[in-house]
Amino acid sequence: MKKILIIQTAFLGDVILATPVAEKLHLVFPDAGIDFLLRKGNEELFNGHPFINDVIVWDRKNNKYKNILTIIRQVRSNHYDLVVNLHRFGSSGIVTALSKAKRTIGFKKNPFSVFFSKRVKHIIGKENFQNHEIDRNLSLIAEYGDQSRVMPRLYPTVKDYQRVEIFSHKEYICIAPASVWFTKQYPKEKWMEFIRSIKETMYICLIGSETDKVLCDEIIGESRHQCIENMAGELNLLETSALMKNAKMNFVNDSAPMHIASAMNAPVSAVYCSTIPEFGFGPLSEKSTIIQTDEPLECRPCGLHGLKSCPENHFECAYTIQTENLLKTFM
Repeated sequence: MKKILIIQTAFLGDVILATPVAEKLHLVFPDAGIDFLLRKGNEELFNGHPFINDVIVWDRKNNKYKNILTIIRQVRSNHYDLVVNLHRFGSSGIVTALSKAKRTIGFKKNPFSVFFSKRVKHIIGKENFQNHEIDRNLSLIAEYGDQSRVMPRLYPTVKDYQRVEIFSHKEYICIAPASVWFTKQYPKEKWMEFIRSIKETMYICLIGSETDKVLCDEIIGESRHQCIENMAGELNLLETSALMKNAKMNFVNDSAPMHIASAMNAPVSAVYCSTIPEFGFGPLSEKSTIIQTDEPLECRPCGLHGLKSCPENHFECAYTIQTENLLKTFM
């Protein structure tokens, strides 16, 4: 193997959970050039990466189908020996099928997988809770190397750590309060209740993207904690990773920051509202806690992914989570 392409054009968390495939292939083929195809906005994850050779960026929001033709031409011209597609949807399947790679591997759920060299089942559900997504991804390349499990990993640079060095002399926790999906996001008022219960000597960093800045400002304004700072939109992804690495604890939803914590082996407390860890997307850090309701709600989980609103109009899966369950993970 001289040239390898990994494809994962889904969301940020999915890209992070694809990194074990890159790690494993690098171990088996240390001299191979490994490229990564992902959606625009996620490329900074691989800035300064020690062995990702090139990042191919697909802009899916602007001229999606025109851009995919450009991507296909670029992929074909690179003459890959191996293309591993972790994405289970048609757009990436077309790229894989038309890649002209010597070998192509992907999941059977991809509608174009019939044209792949190898297809693997992607099994997900409560009854298959023992399978984490990284294990499902690694099953694609089971024929290469041994069967050892490889964890997700990110590589912040020295510059990234220097950016957050100001916090190195503080005892601090990070809170990532936002989620793209309403039913995955612990409610604002519950985050404020939690923050009001934290001792004033503990420094709190609210983290997230630029779009999360308003939510974080609202939480700060109403929680009235003396040592709290809004870092949402102030740090890039690798700087955020460096900040989370040295936190006493990171509080997250079932969303991308949880996977960043896993990739940094950072301590994490993951709050699950409508979704459940049995789907196989839970935290992987050595020090990790799952926080969820103790109530036996028949409506939970209400779906594999988050929803824009609670189908039962009560959101009890979030509101019945007790603040003390968050506090006891680091106090």
